[in-house]
Amino acid sequence: MSRNPLGRRAEHRRGRAVLAGPAALALGLIVVPILALLARIDWSQLPRHLSAPGVAAALRLSALTATITVVVAIVLGTPLAWLLARSRHPATRWVRAVVTVPLVLPPVVGGVALLMAYGRRGVVGGVLFEAFGWQVPFTTVAVVLAEIFVAMPFYVVAVEGALRGVDERYDQVAATLGASPWRTLVRVALPMAWPGVAAGAALAWARALGEFGATITFAGNFSGTTQTAPLAVYTALESDPQAALALSVTMLGVCVGVLGALRGRWAR
Repeated sequence: MSRNPLGRRAEHRRGRAVLAGPAALALGLIVVPILALLARIDWSQLPRHLSAPGVAAALRLSALTATITVVVAIVLGTPLAWLLARSRHPATRWVRAVVTVPLVLPPVVGGVALLMAYGRRGVVGGVLFEAFGWQVPFTTVAVVLAEIFVAMPFYVVAVEGALRGVDERYDQVAATLGASPWRTLVRVALPMAWPGVAAGAALAWARALGEFGATITFAGNFSGTTQTAPLAVYTALESDPQAALALSVTMLGVCVGVLGALRGRWAR
């Protein structure tokens, strides 16, 4: 004999009430710090803090390096995501594991790894310095490399997932019509996976914009050259907390705006 519909609805409401407590706590752990940030800032002084020369330079540098990072991620990360999504080789899972290591690696450790790779005595940096006199650490190039290291995995993971959702039979049909793998990727798979590409690009840009640990370890904190917005917040927090709050709120607004603008595209 089936249960009374009223009884089932009451049980369902009780079940939702049980889940509502932990859900509200989880939401609170995210929302409360953001609200506290917004509540403590002196909004009347926001334009003055943001127009300060060092702050403006840090914001410009962050926007520039984050954009370059996303362009590099799209150009290099898209083929990598395609190969990970389509490859059946046993080594693919290990390649995927290596790609995702920066997601869990402490940022400072990432900065040390970058120094070992591109420093004056690094595996690659040593060769560049000896052959051409190029020094990568503590330059704007170092900022871009640090952001690529931490942000590229976000793009690759998102795009790989989107490409996995594209039926491989489309690839086979394109191949029978004479399309190369590159043409199949560009003309068939990517248009169908566009929401995932947009999501990956947005996540990579936001992650690059907020990068701190690897950047300060590998590129340093030099105003106008390597001091991005997060590093400027760190510096200002010691001498001018309101300036740090102004920068923090600006970064928060930019990230929310970018993710919000693209959310409608990948949620359809």
